[in-house]
Amino acid sequence: MPGFRYSLNASTIRTTPLLLQITAAAEAGYEGIELWHSDIDLFLQHGGTLADIRRALSDHGLQVPSTISVKNWFEAPDDSFPGVKEEILRRFEQAAAIAAGFIVAGPPAGRADRRNGARRYRDLLQIGRTFGLVPAFEYLGFVADLCTIEAAVDVLNLSEDPDACLVLDPFHCHVGGGSMRSVAKLRAAQVAVSHFNDAPAEPAAALQRDPDRVMPGDGILDLKLYCDQLRRIGYTGFLSLELFRPDLWAQDPAEVARRGLEKMRAAAET
Repeated sequence: MPGFRYSLNASTIRTTPLLLQITAAAEAGYEGIELWHSDIDLFLQHGGTLADIRRALSDHGLQVPSTISVKNWFEAPDDSFPGVKEEILRRFEQAAAIAAGFIVAGPPAGRADRRNGARRYRDLLQIGRTFGLVPAFEYLGFVADLCTIEAAVDVLNLSEDPDACLVLDPFHCHVGGGSMRSVAKLRAAQVAVSHFNDAPAEPAAALQRDPDRVMPGDGILDLKLYCDQLRRIGYTGFLSLELFRPDLWAQDPAEVARRGLEKMRAAAET
């Protein structure tokens, strides 16, 4: 059976300048890198261009599974959505210019009006078609409502759009109280990308946040089970190392990237 592909989420080496993020990912042996729009904006503010980013990606043979992210769209009422849409369009244009496959669309922090969110997600999908990329809905374990795979699938189903898809993440399964076995309820086409990481034994799962994530294999998550569920549905796309640790940001990004890929392969290919 074909294996997974490996990507580096730039959050893992966040304080590194964007072009060096690309170099570190390529030299470590990743096939892809997920870039953040905040980093793209900073690069552009200092005189870089989207063409420069596209050229660097091409020179290093890297794909962009997704860019991260678009916000504030889910709950937007009709009278304020045009203003929100301006920023959405700007980020979609960036993602398309660097040949990203997907753009991550995050959930609201509080209780969610799922029907309104599904309607807005349908809007995003239609916008994406004009740019040749697909917005992928992301559940987050530490938000009030849309914190499990089942909740995310509910939004996908309510959107009634054949291209609706989501971003998976074992950490968010753990923190949100869901089960990694829920991956088996999905079709491979519904998974845009899977972020990949581990979680420590403490603090309690419900109290964990982004900086608590650890390298694959350094925590308590059953990543073998998680990867087996992905294989079961026929997913052969990207696993993308996503960490948010200041201690890693202070280290050599090339070494962090290299060590991360080793740990990903050890966890995913066991």
